[in-house]
Amino acid sequence: MKVVIQRVSEAQVAIKQKVAGSIGLGLMVLVGFEENDTFEDIQWIVQKITQLRIFNDDEGKMNLSITDIRGDLLLISQFTLHASTKKGNRPSFIRAAKPDKAIPLYQKTIETLESKLGKPIQTGEFGADMKVALLNDGPVTITIDSKQRE
Repeated sequence: MKVVIQRVSEAQVAIKQKVAGSIGLGLMVLVGFEENDTFEDIQWIVQKITQLRIFNDDEGKMNLSITDIRGDLLLISQFTLHASTKKGNRPSFIRAAKPDKAIPLYQKTIETLESKLGKPIQTGEFGADMKVALLNDGPVTITIDSKQRE
């Protein structure tokens, strides 16, 4: 399971020119699943997302989490996070989970994030052609892979 976390002032996702999800200050998270991902991967990633101290405190230091600031979260499924460009110039997505495996993982990730944050999150639509707009604050962008726990 891979995520790209961006601290944002605002973000939104549109599907067929209709806004599906929109947030103010918080995190916009792209998430991609592999076939061998489990609920343990979700729990570990959600803990990281919700406790990652990347928001500024009163002294301007990155010392607060999304939980601390009661920020919003927009979660977007993105199988292309598992692209392999090892051979040739056309990416291979063979490591990305197929929809029958990825959709339940995506739904469980949503549920787990909402439970951990104590409020609903905004989402895109799995498999849809989405247009994502964001105002990256900082910019602050963090990538995390549950298979490479550093």
